[in-house]
Amino acid sequence: MISMTLAQIAEAVAGVVVGPPDLVVSGEPFLDSREPVPEGLFVAVAGEHVDGHDYAAAAVDRGAAAVLASRDVGVPAVLVDDVVAALGRLARAVLDRLPDLTVLALTGSQGKTGTKDFLGHVLAAAGPTVATRGNLNNELGVPLTALRCTGDTRFLVVEMGARGVGHIGYLCSIAPPRVAAVLNVGTAHLGEFGSVEGIARAKGEIVESLPADGVAVLNADDPRTAAMASRTAARVLTFGSAGEVAWRDVTADDLGRPAYSLGFAGEWLPVRLSQVGSHQVANATAAAAMALAAGVPLGLVAEALNRPAPGSRWRMELHQRDDGLVVVNDAYNANPASMRAALDALRDLGRRRGRTFAVLGEMRELGPGAGALHRDVGGYAAACEVDVVVAVGPEAAAIAAGARHAPGWAGLAVDTAGRDAALAWVRNNVTAGDVVLVKASRGAALEVLAEGLLAPTGAAPTASDQGDPGA
Repeated sequence: MISMTLAQIAEAVAGVVVGPPDLVVSGEPFLDSREPVPEGLFVAVAGEHVDGHDYAAAAVDRGAAAVLASRDVGVPAVLVDDVVAALGRLARAVLDRLPDLTVLALTGSQGKTGTKDFLGHVLAAAGPTVATRGNLNNELGVPLTALRCTGDTRFLVVEMGARGVGHIGYLCSIAPPRVAAVLNVGTAHLGEFGSVEGIARAKGEIVESLPADGVAVLNADDPRTAAMASRTAARVLTFGSAGEVAWRDVTADDLGRPAYSLGFAGEWLPVRLSQVGSHQVANATAAAAMALAAGVPLGLVAEALNRPAPGSRWRMELHQRDDGLVVVNDAYNANPASMRAALDALRDLGRRRGRTFAVLGEMRELGPGAGALHRDVGGYAAACEVDVVVAVGPEAAAIAAGARHAPGWAGLAVDTAGRDAALAWVRNNVTAGDVVLVKASRGAALEVLAEGLLAPTGAAPTASDQGDPGA
């Protein structure tokens, strides 16, 4: 974050200073008092279970310079009526002071975080880049990401999620993009939006926010996304198998890592990705289109994609046990489309190795049609000729049922009571050379199961606390 005094912060957020007005905040804002940022700004959010105000003094004791709060907490602070809204106003004020910064924003029903990781990796080759960590893509995550920018930052990459119509429009008011992408429109969080049309309406807010001299990057292979061209005054650049930025000649190695030719404006360059799954080709190509829209040459884009890119945790993480068992930990989140993509990757890995196990948990926030959508995933697993489908918990039982009743499937469907039972069953039934996919919505915490499969016998992995991402 650029250095600001309490007086300057108060002016930006229409707040009141408690303490020395000339006190300087030079570190990033942060939310967790247990992980303080030296000279940073502790943001005292009052949540459903924990009120950050109760930990404000501890945050300052541990090195924070001051607090953004809605009541006096006995330490230097800027007081506001609404802490979350004020954080957004502060982020916008800082970005307005960085005229040389290019903001790139992206949304979609699936693939957001993978695309964001590719894009951050590519842009870092062209200049200092700040990108969303993990998938902090909501009204807290977007301003926290923006406030990591300094005067040296050239590119800001912001992943944007939504829980309803108007959410992405609000996020764009915090971090107005020059380049904005919609990756796809699917059924993730269908229960909250009510319909796929509602999801499309919400996602399209990101291109409506663009200025006339901006660029809207749209998926040519998704009709609902491609139709958003009419909703923006910006130039449109498409990506996809038939897009202006396209791919061809896709192959994969023995671990399911794809290679392909990346094309734009008649030029084709080879790309070999380090991530697992053919769906990564679309993610990488979307990132390439966004980088091209920001002025990065195709040669530099391809060169960066050919280097291993650091990815967010628990997204198609490939691990191999000493005995040869392969575990694909894709436990961060799940929806019907991302389940199908992961099962495609499992099928491709199985062609090169031994048996395939799909260990699948609940997909949340799908609304009244959740049961049918879970059964469809089970049916798709059977169509992918997965050898064993393990449903984790009663909420996922429809997945096993969908596989079990798929015509002609010769595999095994197993229902388990929960994560511990599923881990025990899988550990007792896999052998060296098998491939195990672990995937579910965030709340299921199946990364614990994946880690348990890789741990020595008797070890007890623990769950990690992560927030549920936006759509």
